[in-house]
Amino acid sequence: MARCGISEMYVGIANLRTGVGPAVLVAPGLGSCVGVALYDLNRRVGGLLHAVLPKMAEFGNESQNPAKFVDSGALLLLAEVLKLGARRQMLRAKIAGGAQMFKGADRKFRRNIGERNVEAAREALKSLRIKIVAEDVGGSHGRTVSLDTSTGRVTIRMLGNQTRLI
Repeated sequence: MARCGISEMYVGIANLRTGVGPAVLVAPGLGSCVGVALYDLNRRVGGLLHAVLPKMAEFGNESQNPAKFVDSGALLLLAEVLKLGARRQMLRAKIAGGAQMFKGADRKFRRNIGERNVEAAREALKSLRIKIVAEDVGGSHGRTVSLDTSTGRVTIRMLGNQTRLI
């Protein structure tokens, strides 16, 4: 949730946003999508990716928007937060989303696309040597995810559930 006087910047589907504190980045309505938050608390720099699919190579056309995919989006997000002054060794990650919204609808994707998005986020961050310090993933309900770049707090709001901080 945004603090008084701080505007929220929305992160649309297949997109990412970055900011320097005080800034609140919000990815609304993550269902099977995954949100990847990167932040350097000392520099108050952060970014949030709202990715739809796990790996670019699995879905063909590599000229597509890299933020649509978890693997290429995480790499792009890293580059963007480094441009704003984040120090790689200080970066931490939090991930959220990856719900199975419609049972049975994922059969054509070989298995739950939300689960695959979460796995792709873990793999991508491990390969980038960025530690995941918290997650709120899976289940069957969508989430709205907010990153406060001043504090590194990630707020999770789910319909019908209490707001959680990770």
